[in-house]
Amino acid sequence: MSEVYANRRSRLREHFNAAGTAAALVTRPANVRYLAAAAPRGAVLLIGRGEDVLVCAGPPDDRPHEGQPDENLRLHVLPANEGDAAVAAAGLAADQGADSLAVEEHHLTVTRHRAVASVAPKLRLIDLGGAVEQLRVVKDEEEISCLRIGAEIADQALGELLESILVGRTERHLALELERRLVDHGADGPAFPTSVATGPHAGRRGHRPTDRRVEEGDFLSVCLGATYRGYRCEIGRTFVIGTSPADWQIELYDLVFAAQRAGREFLAPGAAYRDVDRAARQVLDSAGYAEALPPLTGHGVGLEIDEDPQLAPAAMGKLDACVPVTVEPGVHLPGRGGVRIDDTLVVRPEADGGPELLTITTKELLAL
Repeated sequence: MSEVYANRRSRLREHFNAAGTAAALVTRPANVRYLAAAAPRGAVLLIGRGEDVLVCAGPPDDRPHEGQPDENLRLHVLPANEGDAAVAAAGLAADQGADSLAVEEHHLTVTRHRAVASVAPKLRLIDLGGAVEQLRVVKDEEEISCLRIGAEIADQALGELLESILVGRTERHLALELERRLVDHGADGPAFPTSVATGPHAGRRGHRPTDRRVEEGDFLSVCLGATYRGYRCEIGRTFVIGTSPADWQIELYDLVFAAQRAGREFLAPGAAYRDVDRAARQVLDSAGYAEALPPLTGHGVGLEIDEDPQLAPAAMGKLDACVPVTVEPGVHLPGRGGVRIDDTLVVRPEADGGPELLTITTKELLAL
């Protein structure tokens, strides 16, 4: 595995060297982890002229799921609560003889940027931009394996919940139970705050659970995800509680399911991001739900739950193979509720069987 991280750093070095920059300072935690195998709290990564250095503000975390830094990196530990790792790393870059340093301006605060500039005034600071994020878009098979295991854990947790009695329990209680089950099945923790929405709340994107109790006849929409070895996946399903679904519920569910299927079937190497969004959006738009649609149909996942690419109307770019994305259309009708269906898939060429579905819990409209 050490070779994997060395290759990632080498690719980044080629990028900023081609732009005329001698060294790079990576401060965004997910990017540090991607390049260094671990991102202890407060750590930054210097990709320098002579060597690469992981600079930590205090001893590295000792939590097993956080992983250990790549053994090929030099570890530079600052005394606890003494100094900023980014400032120290800039000083190390200057000591190595670098005359320029690429920094992640989208992550550094203005104050921190000024502190980095002041410690080594002869260093030209240049914006690294989203170079690391772009490297992260296409996953290797080890990364996909972590996502696959995370999806299995999320499926297990959701499946167990569906076998329990739901009527009378609160959204908040159900969300907490799901998160406990994720950990019980081996997750590092939830990939994001679990959303459980009932009745008029159902189908709302990013709904925060409340003390509303589940009632018979409700739509129940659930969105959860597991983190496994740092990688985050996502699944969303909608059910009806305690009785056969009403006609309007069946009609709305079938419509969202058709939109989700259209988006999934459009996933292929070379497909434009906006075209995947359009495939799902047109199904709902043609049924008169244009005003109720979310701003995007899906997004990339990985070390963060919301990564590039964005499957949205104005998104630029095309999908590559081995890119994991969500496809998650939904419709929320104020005062009535709604439907969300959300899967994590990996883009694969048709010769390899097409998109790989990681989240396999049934999408049949179940009455629980």
